[in-house]
Formats: sequence, C-alpha cells, structure tokens
Amino acid sequence: MDLLERRIKEDGRVLPGDVLKVDSFLNHQVDPVLMAEVGQEFQRHFAQAPVTKILTVESSGIAPAVFTGYAFKVPVVFARKHKSVTLKDDMYTSVVYSYTKKVSNHIAIARKFLSADDKVLIIDDFLANGQAVEGLIDIINQAGAQLLGVGIVIEKTFQKGRQLLDKREIPVYSLARIKAFENGHVVFTEEQEQPDGGQQG
Repeated sequence: MDLLERRIKEDGRVLPGDVLKVDSFLNHQVDPVLMAEVGQEFQRHFAQAPVTKILTVESSGIAPAVFTGYAFKVPVVFARKHKSVTLKDDMYTSVVYSYTKKVSNHIAIARKFLSADDKVLIIDDFLANGQAVEGLIDIINQAGAQLLGVGIVIEKTFQKGRQLLDKREIPVYSLARIKAFENGHVVFTEEQEQPDGGQQG
C-alpha cells in the first residue's frame, strides 16, 4: 500500500532493537484518514470472505480494526489485557508475550461477543514474532469460531510471525512489508505478490 509506505518513510522512526515507532499516525496519535484507507484496503482484499466479526488486541490494533469493521459493516471485538491471572468464567483467555515490552499479558474476550457461529478476520497493527495473533487464534479456537484470515498493517518479514501463520495455512495480507532496517531507514520488500496469493496495494 503505497500511501502507508510513504507515511512510514516520512514519519516512522527506527529505534534500537529493530523497533519501528509509528506513534504519530498509528498507535498513539491516529490518522483517521489513513486508517480509513487501511480499512477499505483490507475490505477489498477479503471482500469474498463472509466475515461476521473483526478481532484485535488493545490498544494499538483498535484503530485499523474499527475502520475495517466499518468497511465490512460488522462488529469489532478487541481482547482486553488483564494484569491479574484470576479471570472470570465468562471470558475466553490466552497469554501473549510482548518482545517489545518484555512482559506477558493475559488477554480476554467476553464469551457473549464471540461464538461458534462467528467467522472472524483478525486485524492488528504489527506482525513481528506473531504472539498477539497466536493468542487471538487460541481464543477463536476456544470459542469454536472460524478464522478466515489475518490483516496486518505493518509486517516485519525478517521475524518469525509470518512463518508461524504460513505453517497453519492461514491467509495473511500485510499492507506494508519490511525486510530490513538499514542505517535508521526502513527497507520494504520489493515483491508485490503476497505469499497467500493476494496483491499488495
């Protein structure tokens, strides 16, 4: 997605530890015009999928997920992060490890918002090591729901997240795919063809 890649180049900052800071438009301050384009692009790519729910994890995935839900005209459910390991029986729960923050979070979704009748599209801001998506997949499996695909705003192709999802044969569509950080600059993959057969915008 050219618009997103330009914004990453202009406003993204590469920090030590292969961290890309995009807090000026995605995960602190949000650019709603850009997020609307993101949502429309995910809807275009997964248009043939009979999506009934969009799932994400708080808080950085909420903005792209909401605009994707708006494009699909379906509800958006975000997993809440709980510090306590004592969770109520009316919640689906999983554990997600954050490599960036070096902490494990218990995430939870109320059972009333996800059922075996749901056909789910996961939307998240980043795909790096894949832990957040794995946690959501665990919750989807607990609910007996069907996962139709995963939409990622920014993917770090040099980390293992995509490989984990490819092994599960889950369709993944990433709008910006980064192959490396070189001297403080972002280097995007040159390929236009996505591994699942979709076209990168």
